[in-house]
Amino acid sequence: MAIPMQRLGGRALRSADNDDVEREYDRLRDLARAENDRAHQASQRSQDAFRSGDHDASQKHSRESKQHYARRDDYNRQAADYIFRENNAPGKVDGDTIDLHGLYVEEAERILEERIRAGQRRGQQHLHAIVGKGNHSTGHVQKIKPKVEELCGELGLKYRTEENAGRIYINLQGGEPVKPGQHGAGAGAGHGGHTGHGGQPQQQQQQQQQHGNQQQSDMEELVGKVLPKVLRKLEKACCTVM
Repeated sequence: MAIPMQRLGGRALRSADNDDVEREYDRLRDLARAENDRAHQASQRSQDAFRSGDHDASQKHSRESKQHYARRDDYNRQAADYIFRENNAPGKVDGDTIDLHGLYVEEAERILEERIRAGQRRGQQHLHAIVGKGNHSTGHVQKIKPKVEELCGELGLKYRTEENAGRIYINLQGGEPVKPGQHGAGAGAGHGGHTGHGGQPQQQQQQQQQHGNQQQSDMEELVGKVLPKVLRKLEKACCTVM
């Protein structure tokens, strides 16, 4: 059964400030959709040939279908890799934040799960997941947020929608999510979590640099290890963008 692949929002870039990036992303997704259509057409020809008794032609078209599916998966991998790097580059989001814009729902779910587990292994207290408000979705319905909430339930994690409805705060250690206006102390606290002022600018610089290095390392791990697994799981998926 085909799994509908739906994208968060009408634009892949959260900041929507780079048309060149947006065009390249759309080009890769369009190529993936075209290959998906060709795969379906070849599969249909294979079935028709089989029913007519032409088994050689059926096998030929079946091979063509698999080749088109493989190219579709490659284009989707390139698109997800490309946009995830753009949206989560150091300086664009804090180290305690993951931006899921531009990913299909299934891609976002798998990547977020790996990011949660990586944070838990490091003892990180919380994670902000940017899930979008659904402004560009059909009927303005959020697509990724329900999946994120479902995933948190499966992992036994508590969460809350932040003041910005397009963000979810996830407590990675199983405790209660902080209430609006409150910020827990500890590693990775951000968005107002640092309550001190003045003090040691050099130490703060070093911490920020370490934070950026860890963020880059996390992104490389997600892109290099998780995305290929995601696309293999979605081999039979149907590539429709909402």
